[in-house]
Amino acid sequence: MSQEQYDQIPETLTLREVKFDVKVPGCRTETITIITTLTDPQAYSREDLAELYGFRWNVELDIRQIKQTLHLDHVRCKTPPMVRRELWVTLLAYNLIRKVVATSATVHKKQPRHLGFTLACQSILASWMVASTGSCRDSRAMYTMMLARIAANEVANRSGRIEPRVLKRRRHRYPLMQRPRDQLRAELQKT
Repeated sequence: MSQEQYDQIPETLTLREVKFDVKVPGCRTETITIITTLTDPQAYSREDLAELYGFRWNVELDIRQIKQTLHLDHVRCKTPPMVRRELWVTLLAYNLIRKVVATSATVHKKQPRHLGFTLACQSILASWMVASTGSCRDSRAMYTMMLARIAANEVANRSGRIEPRVLKRRRHRYPLMQRPRDQLRAELQKT
């Protein structure tokens, strides 16, 4: 952040605290407290804010899909311009995949959020591979079949599901690099 941008930050910020109860049949009632900059209670009712808060789960799912399914959990590029390019290309791919999922949902009269993202990625990639080799004679039929396959993969409604954020196992058997690369190279050359 530049000094100019930093100087534009206000000294104080007016916030609004809203508490609401989340009632799920068969579970305890949970009280949620949110802090927001939407301070006008006439324009933004408690119910509206509670509904908006509920939508944040979709945002978390989207971020997880971008990081895990599209492999943006680890940036491979080294320079800042290439990192930005990698980020934007991944976001473009995500939006294109979501567009195909939305098309499939519309054609088959389903909700886009109820269709699996990972299988959609696999179906699109497989269709693209077949189309790029020229082995598909009827691209319209292949596109229709791809949309049907995506629509057939509905994910279950798992509301209230809670999972711990832990890794079951390491991805690779190699230890983590915890010292500078030059020191590790020097040790390898000694042996």
